[in-house]
Amino acid sequence: QVRLVESGGGLVQAGGSLRLSCTTSGITLRTHTMAWFRQPPGKEREFVAIHKRVGGSVYTPYYADSVKGRFAISRYNALNEVYLEMNSLQPEDTAVYFCAASAEAPVHDIDTAQYDYWGQGTQVIVSP
Repeated sequence: QVRLVESGGGLVQAGGSLRLSCTTSGITLRTHTMAWFRQPPGKEREFVAIHKRVGGSVYTPYYADSVKGRFAISRYNALNEVYLEMNSLQPEDTAVYFCAASAEAPVHDIDTAQYDYWGQGTQVIVSP
């Protein structure tokens, strides 16, 4: 059984930082492309970042323009964990953040349908 469990969300003031974690089980993390999405209140789920497997244990990160330079995605395969380091947080970053896994590198990174597994999400609230 595949499980993705997000943690690390919470309430933070604008300008602050949070580190989200996604603990995986039931998949071989090394062979999967991993991504973070978020769903702001009353809005659609949107792409945040992807750690795309390009071959072997080589991965390339890509980011949504809205988080580029502020967020960083990484992984520790031996611990079956993926991370999202979030800095300079702003109220517009308030959302439920989801971890997603794909056995194949997505053709369209932002397309939620291209991901095989999802976590339940962790809430991030950024106060002004």
